[in-house]
Amino acid sequence: MTLEHPVQDISPLTARELSNLWVHLQKPAAISEIAILLGCLGLSWLIVRLWRGRQGDVRSIWLGHRVIDGALFPVLSLGLALLAYRLLQNQWPMLLFRVALPVLMSLAVIRVTVKVLRVVFPESRAMRVIERTVSWLAWLATVSWVTGLLPILLTEMEGVTWKVGGSVLNLRSLIEGAINAVLVLILSLSLSSALESQLLKGATDNISLRKMAVNALRSILLLVGFMLAMSTAGIDLTALSVFGGAIGVGLGFGLQKLAANYVSGFVILAERSLRIGDLVKVDNFEGTITDINTRYTVLRAVGGREAIVPNETLITQRVENASLSDRRVSVTTVVQVAYGTDVRALFPELLAAVSEVPRVMADPAPAILLSSFAADGLELTISFWVLDPELGLGAPRSNVNLAVLDTLNRLGIDIPFPQRVLHIPPPASALPLEVSSPAP
Repeated sequence: MTLEHPVQDISPLTARELSNLWVHLQKPAAISEIAILLGCLGLSWLIVRLWRGRQGDVRSIWLGHRVIDGALFPVLSLGLALLAYRLLQNQWPMLLFRVALPVLMSLAVIRVTVKVLRVVFPESRAMRVIERTVSWLAWLATVSWVTGLLPILLTEMEGVTWKVGGSVLNLRSLIEGAINAVLVLILSLSLSSALESQLLKGATDNISLRKMAVNALRSILLLVGFMLAMSTAGIDLTALSVFGGAIGVGLGFGLQKLAANYVSGFVILAERSLRIGDLVKVDNFEGTITDINTRYTVLRAVGGREAIVPNETLITQRVENASLSDRRVSVTTVVQVAYGTDVRALFPELLAAVSEVPRVMADPAPAILLSSFAADGLELTISFWVLDPELGLGAPRSNVNLAVLDTLNRLGIDIPFPQRVLHIPPPASALPLEVSSPAP
């Protein structure tokens, strides 16, 4: 894909053709061209409308929110207009089509670029700047092509050359290579986004493997696109072997941590030792895994705090996974009752109260143990199971404590509190004084 022929065999209008364009529009042939062009637009609108009706209420890059705001409408209109131009170029001058085709091409490029970037970078503040830049460049290229100025500029750019190694490059090839690289990047991101939405659709237990497949496909597509763009720009790909060796040295020294994180990310996704939705504890931070990227993993705590953990840390350090093989988590709480309490009769009452607490599982059932004879009373340990630990364990423990407190108050059983007796010894009695009389 080059800038020399945006649409094959469609040459820019000459100065005489531009001056005669208004005269041409008043002829019957121009009316036929307008009708054919409107027919192409109407047929494109109908096809997109029918396709959107079959897909339902979806908002994709190609279909958009409505019929004409997606990328499919200008692309399909461009294809139909180009087909009509091919079939009728020997019968009519087709001056109107030679103006409409570059306009439709610019609209298609702008729409596809903006839609893909909005999906890939939805929160980027630079999106408006990028959209305006792409729009201005596309429309300037269209005006330059229609007026015949663009071929002259391209010819002048070919004269600006310099030698890089054994290759001779010119300004035109570099500009074309940059544009091709951007287009290939846009197409790669669009294809990877479509594949990601299809692979992750309806994913449940195998979401980690699908995530790994999406990351691998995106990396492969971007690599292939980069190679194609370099080849289109006229850069010899064999020269990249030197850069490959430099990258290898960099990975061995400065980038070894980064490479280790990427390799660890693929190992985690392949082994499925950690999955999205697992409740884990890493370096005294406990949270649910919300995303596994190729370089880091995101943990979200119950309070909303998020931790970004490098994947190498998850491989080399100990990680507590509370839901690796079973999502059920055991929770315990401790209470003391006064000495002399009939604990055998108390156990059924407490078990019945704990079993009625929300989020407490019936199977396994709650259990109560007489754990120790404490200094102030009999210590009872109450254990129960929770199936949804990602929602937090503080609420069910608090509800169980309230249920135990209500039961003890209803049965009139005291919860002992520490009592201490202070013994003060009596003061020592004063010894009697001996009085001696003086000698005579």
